[in-house]
Amino acid sequence: MREPFRNEPFTDFGSSDNIADFQAALLQVESELGREYTLKIGSDRIETITKRKSINPSQYTQLIGMVSQAETEHAHKAILAAAAAFDGWKRVPAPARAKVLYKAAAILRRRKHEFSAWLVYEAGKGWAEADADTAEAIDFMEFYGREMERLAERQPLVPLAGEDNELVYIPLGVGVVIPPWNFPLAIMAGMTMASVVAGNTVVLKPASPTAVIAAKFVELLEDAGLPDGVVNYLPGAGSDIGDFLVEHPLTRFICFTGSREVGLRINEKAAAARQDQKWIKRVIAEMGGKDTIIVDEDADLDLAADAITASAFGYSGQKCSACSRAVVHESVYDTVIKKVVERTRMLKMGRPTEQSTYIGPVIDERAYINILKYIEIGRSEGTLIYGGNKGSSAGYFIEPTIIQDVEPYAQIAQEEIFGPVLAILKAANFEAALDIANNTEYGLTGAVISRNRSRLERAREEFHVGNLYFNRKCTGALVGVHPFGGFNMSGTDSKAGGRDYLLLFTQPKVVSERF
Repeated sequence: MREPFRNEPFTDFGSSDNIADFQAALLQVESELGREYTLKIGSDRIETITKRKSINPSQYTQLIGMVSQAETEHAHKAILAAAAAFDGWKRVPAPARAKVLYKAAAILRRRKHEFSAWLVYEAGKGWAEADADTAEAIDFMEFYGREMERLAERQPLVPLAGEDNELVYIPLGVGVVIPPWNFPLAIMAGMTMASVVAGNTVVLKPASPTAVIAAKFVELLEDAGLPDGVVNYLPGAGSDIGDFLVEHPLTRFICFTGSREVGLRINEKAAAARQDQKWIKRVIAEMGGKDTIIVDEDADLDLAADAITASAFGYSGQKCSACSRAVVHESVYDTVIKKVVERTRMLKMGRPTEQSTYIGPVIDERAYINILKYIEIGRSEGTLIYGGNKGSSAGYFIEPTIIQDVEPYAQIAQEEIFGPVLAILKAANFEAALDIANNTEYGLTGAVISRNRSRLERAREEFHVGNLYFNRKCTGALVGVHPFGGFNMSGTDSKAGGRDYLLLFTQPKVVSERF
């Protein structure tokens, strides 16, 4: 019997041996930079004329890899390859499908530092953030394998004399998986392998800035024994192949993590039935957030400052769960701001290859320009008290930025910035703080720092987010511990890493036999 699921431990970078091992992995990956990566459709590797450079966001003259770009003809071939593979893969017993995930997790565990090093170079993640990303990818595969085995067991039904009744979960078909660049290993692997272990086949369209990491994962799946065609690697611009994949009549479901705008477009496109389409397409979407930490008047203010700083500036604020708003009770407002600024000042900005770096680059030029635009807006909507400047011109560096005295409906208090920008708002009382926390169109994560039990219980009922944390940061959800997904425009509340997630990739069938 397989051991119960346990989260993969994070690497202790206080150990000199672990530091040396990670530095060796960085050197290994550096020696592999600049290679070319092709499409993988069925068993075929396809090089295309059009290619996209993947670059290091902390040193944008450094080439990570050249990635072939798919067009609609390749997208059609990939859908057909996935459909052909589905006929065989759906017949593989669930425990055997789960073993592929366990094998992939074991390989990834052995190559953990190597994959983390790719995250450092291509995604601009610091050591700890990269290590956590890789650990989460392992967790997703270990967890979903066990969950599929559980769903494959005989499900309890009310007994009826004279009949044998059985409920089984069967796969949907061909899925299009569109992961984000900010967790390019963990979320990509989780979305892909949840689909696969449920018996579906996949066309994986990776995020363009981190397509090399996805290519490396697809190579790992080959090593784990996954049959050709079950996962088809199809890098390409969303503007070129995105709508085609979503609208294809053989597409059964779309699993997406990304922006609100793209998610809504996918939902709209998927809702329209096409010629020869036999089903209502299913959309599983996580679309971002505008997340708030509330600090109550009786809170532990050091804890509050730690939680805000870590949540706002970890991975340069490029998390859908990041704290982009701190709503602070007026009686402790000035003190909390002082403590947050003190902690932010201690964060080192630099290249993520250096262990001491906390603030790395933002992902690309588009994000860089957009975040700087929001900082300029913030200067007019509040008082900029820290940061606000560009960093080294070698990469896409932006200082962690804090803007206080922001009004609840200011632009920087309502729109997702996805960068190292924190807006601080003042609340007259706890009720006002809750009102502000709920005033956006999103509902992903939030936190409350308070010693007052009645107020925590009120927030438990009234703070309308999918993941709510008390007296801790609002980032860092663990697979199985904190099933993750949000309300409203944050998506379909799909609860990745939870016991109901695989149900989204299956359909229940009941068979009754009268004796």
